[in-house]
Amino acid sequence: MDLELSREEYERIAELIHSDSSPVGIDAKKTHILILHKLLEIERRLVRLEAAAE
Repeated sequence: MDLELSREEYERIAELIHSDSSPVGIDAKKTHILILHKLLEIERRLVRLEAAAE
């Protein structure tokens, strides 16, 4: 599995989750929403793949 991100993709994600008001520099709520959204996309894809394999 390739875990490398292009510089552009890295910067895009960093810009999306950045927060000046957070002590850690990211908006935790936005970050969790993005993670959950991606997990739901993966789940839907897995369901389609499993259905196609039957």
